[in-house]
Amino acid sequence: MTTAHAPAAAPPRPRLSIGHLAIDQLTFPEAVQAIGALVDAHQGGYVFTANVDHVVLAETNTRFRDAYSKAALSVVDGMPIVWASRMLDVALPERIAGSDLILPLVKLGAERKWRIFLLGAGPGVAEKVGRQFQAQHPGIEVVGWDSPMVNLDAGDAQNDPIVARIREQDPHLLFVALGSPKQEVWISQVAQKLGPTVAIGIGAGFDFIAGTAKRAPEWISKAGFEWLYRLTHEPKRLWRRYILNDSQFGAILLRELWKRTGGKGG
Repeated sequence: MTTAHAPAAAPPRPRLSIGHLAIDQLTFPEAVQAIGALVDAHQGGYVFTANVDHVVLAETNTRFRDAYSKAALSVVDGMPIVWASRMLDVALPERIAGSDLILPLVKLGAERKWRIFLLGAGPGVAEKVGRQFQAQHPGIEVVGWDSPMVNLDAGDAQNDPIVARIREQDPHLLFVALGSPKQEVWISQVAQKLGPTVAIGIGAGFDFIAGTAKRAPEWISKAGFEWLYRLTHEPKRLWRRYILNDSQFGAILLRELWKRTGGKGG
């Protein structure tokens, strides 16, 4: 008698552990494909894009760290982490910015007839972006947009009406532009209530598309200096993040190298 065997499960993706975060080893096309597979699985879940600021935040922000630990997918949004990964055990092939994922996912969604919901950014920004998507990508169904005031300590009284508006439209994909760490913590708070909807944090992505914020030229981003470009344009808002907080990344990297060598130099 022969025994039927279930097909072997696909091997898990290699993940880079850096500080308290784990980041999937994916190329940009693989990331788009993986998010598409997550949407098509109708199991829900969420996607984060890790940068240096996130690695540093996870050191002290337990809610942020816990949110990351439950992400279905985490990709790298920061050249310093890509460079650092080459010194560690899982090299990451390229930067995958959340803002860069938006249009490829909208294009894929147009092909697959996805419904999408846009949440966050300033008043009117998500609506402007949604109408632009509908005009430029026939097939995509933008089922709603919202720019709520979100307080991470407000609980269900705040979150349930927001989630109800989203669930009423039953989107396949939810873009969340609340900025970090708010968007990551909020997504983790409501993830179980979103049903099969997949959420992805995209930071300033809507503002870049709408033209309400200027993004660094591609050559600056590839050189790893997008942070400097943003700092020069928004010094009052960003100086603490980039000058004080992110300077801690070097110490975290040294700690990771120390762990992997067992404290042995050379």
